[in-house]
Amino acid sequence: MAPGPWLNQLAAITAMNLRNLPSRLGTSLVAVVGIGGVVAVLVSLLSMGEGFRAALELSGSDDVALVLRGGSSDELSSSFDREQVNVIVSAPGILRDARGAVASPEFYTIVDLPMRSTGTAANVPFRGVTSRAIDVRKGFRVVAGRMFEPGKDEVIVGRGAFAQFGNVDLGREVTWGSHVWRVVGVFEAAGSVSESEVWTDLTVLQGVYRRGNTVQVVRARLTSPAALATVQRSLEGDPRVNVSVRSEREFYADQSRILITLIRYVGTTISVLMGIGAVFAALNTMYSAVSTRTREIATLRALGFGATPVVVSVLLEAVVLGLLGGLVGGALVYFGLNGYQASTLNWASFSQITFAFTVTPQLLVTGLGYSLILGLVGGLLPGVRAARLPVTIGLREL
Repeated sequence: MAPGPWLNQLAAITAMNLRNLPSRLGTSLVAVVGIGGVVAVLVSLLSMGEGFRAALELSGSDDVALVLRGGSSDELSSSFDREQVNVIVSAPGILRDARGAVASPEFYTIVDLPMRSTGTAANVPFRGVTSRAIDVRKGFRVVAGRMFEPGKDEVIVGRGAFAQFGNVDLGREVTWGSHVWRVVGVFEAAGSVSESEVWTDLTVLQGVYRRGNTVQVVRARLTSPAALATVQRSLEGDPRVNVSVRSEREFYADQSRILITLIRYVGTTISVLMGIGAVFAALNTMYSAVSTRTREIATLRALGFGATPVVVSVLLEAVVLGLLGGLVGGALVYFGLNGYQASTLNWASFSQITFAFTVTPQLLVTGLGYSLILGLVGGLLPGVRAARLPVTIGLREL
C-alpha cells in the first residue's frame, strides 16, 4: 500500500527511530550528557544571579526611604552629624509613633571574618544600630541567643553570615582592630541582605571607631510609598542638609545590577562555548544514527517516502535527546543547588553578601529551551545528509 500524506510518513519514521534508540544507547548518552552538562552550568549560574537579586529585593521596600549624603553611591562614602540627622527625621512624610519618628540612624563599616569553607578572609558589613533598626526592617527576629544590650561590647550575627563565616559562634569573642566583641545572638530578617551583616549598639561602635556622633545612613519608614516624593522635596530642598533620598527597593536594585549583569554575561558566554561542544556531541550521535540506518532510509525512500519526513524525523530524534539532556541538567541543579546558601562579593559595597541559589521555573524553561536549540542544531546536518543520500547507494550499503 502506498504511503499516505507526509505527516503519516513522518509519524511512522519517527516512531521507528525512537524505538531503535536503545540499540544506540552509548552514542545517545553522549549527546544527553553533553547537553545536560551545558544546561546544568547555564541554570546554576543564572540561579546564582537570581538568588543574589532576590536577597537584595527582599531587603528593599517601597515604604522605607534610605537617606545618604548627596553624591554618595553607597553607605561607606556617606556621613551625617547629629544635627543633620535631626533635620532628616523631622521631614514630613516619615511615619511617627509614640516614640517619635520611625527612623534608624546607622553607622556602617567593614570587618574581616574567615570563610567557614576555605578559611580565607572576607569583608563583612558591621553595622551600629539603635532599637529603631528592627522597626524599619521586615521579619526581624532573634533565632538563637539574645539581642545585644545597649552600651555593651556585644554583637548579633545575621543568619547568613553565621552560616558562611567563622569566629562568630554564640558566646565566642572576636577581635576587630584592638577591640574585643562577644557574640550573643543570631538573627534573621526575612532572607534580606541584613542577614549578611553583624550588628552592635550604635553608640558603642561610634566610640570604638572614634566617629563622635556621626552616622552614614538614615533609614525611615514612610507613611506610604507615595510619601517618598514628599520626603525628597523637603530634604533635597533644605539648605541645612545635602542628601540623596531613594526608596530601599531602588537603592538595592542599583546595587544588584552590576553583579547580575556580570553573572548573566559570564553564564551566557560559558554556556555558548560549552554548547558548541554539546552540538558536536549531538552531531556525532546523529551522524552515527544515520550511518547505521543507511539501508533502512534508502528502502523507505524507494517505497515512496519523501525527503522532508526523513529530515524532520532525524531532527525530532535530536530534539528528544536534547530534551532529555535538558531535563537531566535542570533536575540536577534543582535538587542539588536550589536553596543552597553561598556568599559572593557585592561590587557596590565591596563586602560579602550571603544568598541562596534560586532555581525558578523560568530558569528551568530557559534551560530546556537552550537544550532544544542544541538538539535541533545537532540534528540538522545529519538529517539533510540522510535525505540527500542517493537511494541506489543506500541500498548497496552493508
